[in-house]
Amino acid sequence: MDHVVVVGAGLAGVRSIEALRAHGFAGRITLVGEEIHRPYDRPPLSKAVLLGDADSTVVDSDLDALDVTLRLGTAAKGLREGVLETTDGELQFDGLVVATGATPIRLRGEGRQHVLRTIDDALALRAELVPGARVAIVGAGWIGAEVATAAARAGCRVTVVEAGPAPLSGAIPVGAHTVPWYAEVGVELLLDTKVGTVDPDGLTLLSGDRVPADVVVTGIGVRPAVNWLEGSDVELDNGVLVDEHLRTFDPSVVAVGDCANWWSRRFRRRMRVEHWDNALGAPDVAAATLLGENAVYDPVPYFWSEQFGRMVQYAGHHEGGRLVLRGDPEADPKWAACWVTDDHRLTAILTVDRPRDLVQGRRLVEGRQRVDVARLADPSLTLRDCTVA
Repeated sequence: MDHVVVVGAGLAGVRSIEALRAHGFAGRITLVGEEIHRPYDRPPLSKAVLLGDADSTVVDSDLDALDVTLRLGTAAKGLREGVLETTDGELQFDGLVVATGATPIRLRGEGRQHVLRTIDDALALRAELVPGARVAIVGAGWIGAEVATAAARAGCRVTVVEAGPAPLSGAIPVGAHTVPWYAEVGVELLLDTKVGTVDPDGLTLLSGDRVPADVVVTGIGVRPAVNWLEGSDVELDNGVLVDEHLRTFDPSVVAVGDCANWWSRRFRRRMRVEHWDNALGAPDVAAATLLGENAVYDPVPYFWSEQFGRMVQYAGHHEGGRLVLRGDPEADPKWAACWVTDDHRLTAILTVDRPRDLVQGRRLVEGRQRVDVARLADPSLTLRDCTVA
């Protein structure tokens, strides 16, 4: 193998390059990125950048030392055997890493709607979060809550519009416990409320009611940025379909990050995870696979969110698990939610300002250890003291 092309200049793309060199690849590497910026980290966009604590989140990596040819401001257009088609011409390759991530979903309407995916998005939105500005945020998911946190801290008048019955309802079944957090900082939260259109002066709801706003932010999810692969030999289904080695049906193509839909041995299902930890961990396996090594990607998914003065962390996969609460969310500001399988194995944990629970819980999920459910519900006990043989 002489030439590897990495498509997507985010964290997953950079870590793929580092992994290729770490595994001994001495050939040419070309990094193709649609944005003009050098690779940067995305999680701080909704945290440090929006809060005014940072203006740049450039990834700490010496691309010159890694001997990489940069093709920034260049988008992938198509793929055929051994050739990547881009807006800047064709690139022949022996190996291809697909790391094109995802793109935000937008709503109908003629009004301007901010999304939060790029550094330019974050800086443009931050400029409009000024005291007294009326800010309407569509979606009370992870991004919506973080944007609401920043807007409230900036002195804006904030309304969050959520189509579901509770915040985070599309992600976890305990989002109702976060409802009081919005009121604490003066954010109006409209639940079971659907948006019809985004207008120049705010939102029109499907009910016909209006939400006046100077700034509209849409945070209703993303779609894998893989349209450019349509018509190629790479199979698509909610992203790029890859096996447990992150390999597509074409052995010269692997996929990592938000756009990769991989098979998890641990959870016995396909998974596509849109979080930083996935972009950090998957590239090592993808690089090894591309170079002919036998590596398996089977992580315990992890992410965190800083919202309304709280650190929320999650590890595992909760679908199909029985919910067990550690602490009373209505009375205790620090609590956790655990999900346990039928054979009493911890499969997922969400913590609110309980970092030790998260660290120990993640280990229990990784080790597939059985737990005593009654002890698990006692927040005074450490999680490692809840295990059984």
